[in-house]
Amino acid sequence: MKTKKNILIVDDDADQLQIIGLYVEKFGFNAIKKDSQKEAEEYLEDNKPDLAIFDLMMEQEDSGFILSYKIKKKYPETPVVILTAVASETGMIFGLDSEEEKKWIKADLYMEKNIREDQLHRELKKLLKI
Repeated sequence: MKTKKNILIVDDDADQLQIIGLYVEKFGFNAIKKDSQKEAEEYLEDNKPDLAIFDLMMEQEDSGFILSYKIKKKYPETPVVILTAVASETGMIFGLDSEEEKKWIKADLYMEKNIREDQLHRELKKLLKI
């Protein structure tokens, strides 16, 4: 029997955490849900997820970037998705389109919130190579 992949989901928005968690479980993965950068950092001290999904703005405006940096430093092969509403909330646009952005945003995929379930599933399968 194959072991389920563990997906770490970190978001301080309880509704988003619940929705993404339900999607991930529906896809057949284990959803490890944390609602803060601090909780995620504590989890990552002793655990290595198969993939991580981070909100960008939590305790700090760049919590997702900080978590991405820390997880990539400890587990460089772990795929990281930044899932955020920063563009609609602040008008600031980020992405992974240029080499410059890829140098400082330590994520494998950058997506806006309110993603469709099928789109998230497709992207996670690509990142997990399944």
